[in-house]
Amino acid sequence: MTKTNNDWHASLPFYNSQLFHDVQLAGLFKDSKTFADATPKADWNVIIERYEQCKTDSDFRLAKFIADYFTLPEPVVLRAESVQSSVPAYINQMWQVLTKQPDVPGVCSLIPLKRPYIVPGGRFREIYYWDSYFTALGLMDTPHHKLVQNMLENFLDVQATVGLIPNGNRAYYHTRSQPPILGLMAELVLAQNDDQNLRARCLAGMELEYEFWMQGKEQLTASSPTHRRIVRMANGAILNRYYDDDDSPRPESYSEDIKAAESLPAANRAQFYRDLRAACESGWDFSSRWLAAPANLTSICTTQIVPIDLNSLMYLLEKQLALGFTSINPEKSDYYASCALKRQAAINHFMWDADQGLYRDYNVVKGLPTAAVSAATLVPLFVGLSSPQQADNIAKVVEQLLLKPGGIITTIADTEQQWDAPNGWAPLQWFAVKGLRDYGYHGLAKRIMQNWLTCVEHYFDSHQTLLEKYNVCDINATATGGEYTVQFGFGWTNGVSSQFYQLLANDSKT
Repeated sequence: MTKTNNDWHASLPFYNSQLFHDVQLAGLFKDSKTFADATPKADWNVIIERYEQCKTDSDFRLAKFIADYFTLPEPVVLRAESVQSSVPAYINQMWQVLTKQPDVPGVCSLIPLKRPYIVPGGRFREIYYWDSYFTALGLMDTPHHKLVQNMLENFLDVQATVGLIPNGNRAYYHTRSQPPILGLMAELVLAQNDDQNLRARCLAGMELEYEFWMQGKEQLTASSPTHRRIVRMANGAILNRYYDDDDSPRPESYSEDIKAAESLPAANRAQFYRDLRAACESGWDFSSRWLAAPANLTSICTTQIVPIDLNSLMYLLEKQLALGFTSINPEKSDYYASCALKRQAAINHFMWDADQGLYRDYNVVKGLPTAAVSAATLVPLFVGLSSPQQADNIAKVVEQLLLKPGGIITTIADTEQQWDAPNGWAPLQWFAVKGLRDYGYHGLAKRIMQNWLTCVEHYFDSHQTLLEKYNVCDINATATGGEYTVQFGFGWTNGVSSQFYQLLANDSKT
């Protein structure tokens, strides 16, 4: 792994320092991410040493020390400069608000990006990996479409620097990624820009991403069936799970993680932290999908679970690689095509619930599918691995269990976690709509789009802003749950909603 800029890497000891620990547990900030994103006014090591020298002084004040040695970040403003009369007009103006110019490398935790990019906004002051695909859906047919290529190339740059595409471009995210959507972003860009050099670079990046997720495949045995992000199933098939290479409290949620772990035996805390981090890699942080006891976060067991959505996206990546290598390396093309067929068979063997007509996650420790019913069951349709009969069964489940007045619900479990009922999220609406349309369920897809936009517009009419998530069961109520207050803005809500307006307009012309 090469590092073209060591400044972000130099910040890593800071997150393991006594200074960071003491500040986060002192309660100086409501949100742990505030101090995790602070910019030092001197070298990291100098500040850490200075703290150790003076922290026991009788006149020492921690808040003053922080003010003297750090610049605290400001949240990204998430309101349009002027009041807009419609959601599309608001979204159009928000693209400029959410655009961040190229980063200037410096002494901070930010992994610098060379090109402009979109941030979600609010406490999320950096680019986020899987968010960016859904954001891009709304940018492609606007004057801001160049941003999608910029973000794609930023990801390729970061991948070459860090060794993976991290959760976000912060040093503390360097041990985990997010759902693999590099190929989806490449498809968007290359559909409008047939640059052969960029195409080759994207293909190489997609193969590196695949290797990241499959690292250690050769080490798996029947007696040692898991390694990092891969799992050997009972029949020898290889599938993927979410993981994190670190097992300490998350810097951006440091005090929250430590507090949550207090009730656990000390010996169990490292695994708890790893499972929290793995859930963050999923993007569903947090959900009853990952919990042995849906109401208890300390029962989290993400690394025991083979998720249906991750493996569907890996199937798609294998198909994309097979297609990309068709003319330039037929042997590789055949290999990836074979991998896709094997994964498809394994998914249908272990995760398809024929009795209920839906896909479920699979717990490899218990050797059983999980009980969770979630919108992740629609991702196999999105990637095209389901049979027509399976799609028909899933469409029935959508109508009976998942479709609500404001769109698709995340899971049918009503908990305090933000990726559960009663909340709905933009990326899951897109997976559902695209998947159902591809299998011919245009009427159901239209209802999802209409319900979602009704929900978005209802809140907008009163507040002139969009949210990162919505209460889709009661559109008069604001979404709750999670570790932080609901964020305004918001990148992927803007992108998916824009795409829905365009699809509905196009459908009305046919």
